[in-house]
Amino acid sequence: INKIKIYNNFLNERLKLLKKNKINIIKADAKNLDKLKRIFLKIKPHVVIHLAAVSHADRSNKNPNHTFENSVLTLKNSLESSRKINPHFIFFSSSMVYGDFKSKSVNENAKCNPKGIYGTLKYCSELMIKSYNEVFGLKYTIVRPSALYGERCISSRVGQIFLEKSIKNEAITINGDGTDKLDFTCIDDLMYGVYKIIITKKSLNQIFNITYGHSRKISEMLNLVRKNFKDVKVNYIKRDKLVPRRGTLSNAKAKKLISIEKDHRCLAALEEFREFYGEQFEVINDDALKINE
Repeated sequence: INKIKIYNNFLNERLKLLKKNKINIIKADAKNLDKLKRIFLKIKPHVVIHLAAVSHADRSNKNPNHTFENSVLTLKNSLESSRKINPHFIFFSSSMVYGDFKSKSVNENAKCNPKGIYGTLKYCSELMIKSYNEVFGLKYTIVRPSALYGERCISSRVGQIFLEKSIKNEAITINGDGTDKLDFTCIDDLMYGVYKIIITKKSLNQIFNITYGHSRKISEMLNLVRKNFKDVKVNYIKRDKLVPRRGTLSNAKAKKLISIEKDHRCLAALEEFREFYGEQFEVINDDALKINE
């Protein structure tokens, strides 16, 4: 029950932020091409940021049909709705497109060899977007993020899961022995990168790794959580063969072309994330006590 309530709180906070910043919300099913086209023709957006997709690799592998409908079909409809208007089309891909990293650090020119349905569909989506640029001249930027963490996350990412489990005194499950590396990236860094993409012409028709630019072992993230919680329980399970072995995503290109180094944050932002999460759980628990009374 707590989990459902806290996620509802997160979603409500997102809505409040949109309203606070006077961003209009139009509800529509991105799987409906006709409705989406009408909205695009009415608004005539200068920038489109495509986020309509299944955001979790494991869920994608378990339910391919759902993933195709909510990732591929929504992208196709967004591209079709964009091509006559020709906005700047920004697409969120994933570090999963690289598959197993062949070196400690990969840049945007590295060969992509994704594993599983999630990474493969992300890479297919990149190719679809490039083809719309070739055929229709649609301007685009492809963003490859990695291991995001931050406030109001409900996507079951590593940092979120570690904190949730620790706060609730539940065991953390780690896939493998904890030596796998991820380029943990604060959501604020990603958003700053998107802002720079929007305002910088050099971002057009480019692919960028928008990441912290330095990987850490999952065990290091676990140790950071252990500094804030006593008796953290951990279960290690056999490593999933569909999870690629990753590491650092070089952000040198993004630094050079769109200058993302300003305000770049380190993993210490995890502490702010922990405090935010703790406050949210306290609010939920207080509400539960009032109900019991």
